Amino acid sequence: MEVRQVDGKHGWQWIVTGFLLFRRVPVVWIILCTTLLLIAATLALIPVAGQFIFTLLSPVFLAGLMLGCRTLDQGGELEVAHLLAGFRNTATPLITVGGIYLVGQVLIFGVAMLIGGETMRDLLIDGRRVDENELQEVMSSSLSALLVALTLSIPLMMAAWFAPLLVIFKNLPAIESMRLSFFACVKNIVAFQIYGFILVVLTIIATIPYGLGLFVLVPTLFASIYASYKDIFGDSPEAA
Repeated sequence: MEVRQVDGKHGWQWIVTGFLLFRRVPVVWIILCTTLLLIAATLALIPVAGQFIFTLLSPVFLAGLMLGCRTLDQGGELEVAHLLAGFRNTATPLITVGGIYLVGQVLIFGVAMLIGGETMRDLLIDGRRVDENELQEVMSSSLSALLVALTLSIPLMMAAWFAPLLVIFKNLPAIESMRLSFFACVKNIVAFQIYGFILVVLTIIATIPYGLGLFVLVPTLFASIYASYKDIFGDSPEAA
């Protein structure tokens, strides 16, 4: 399977393409993303387990949205039902991707807690109050823990970025899709750096008017994932 290497400017083009896909049916996009947010919020009511469940299912929901993007890109209609389309035939490998990602998150959190020390663990997990001296210690160790967690999280995100799309469009198994996703991100690291920087700037701008800009940015982000996949892997899906 060919993994293209694109110019850095394509990072901006992915966002533009994502916005153009959003602009075709903005109301449907907003309903889709709001529904996904409500699902996440409902599961969040279940302590600990709810977040785990949503992480497991996230690749399935993302795959459904990507099928919707492809339908829209090919002149079809984006529907709310696309959100659940990932459950039809490829739910098992998609949930496996979510499971691998979840295990990675848990391990990274464990490493961060070890670096943060006992005081930080007591503060975050048990909610124990700390005095001024302990607070300074926690702030210092927390910065180190945050940097390590961020460093470890980036490769995990790279492995998960294209994985649901490779499962749903190319029929690849979970581990192979994550391996190929990581390789594709590394090969196009400059484009992704530009893409990430622009998204940070747009996120700041979107949150200024009471967060209303997120109704545009979030759907654009989802559609831009499809745009980046199409640009790097081509548009010859083998699965419906």
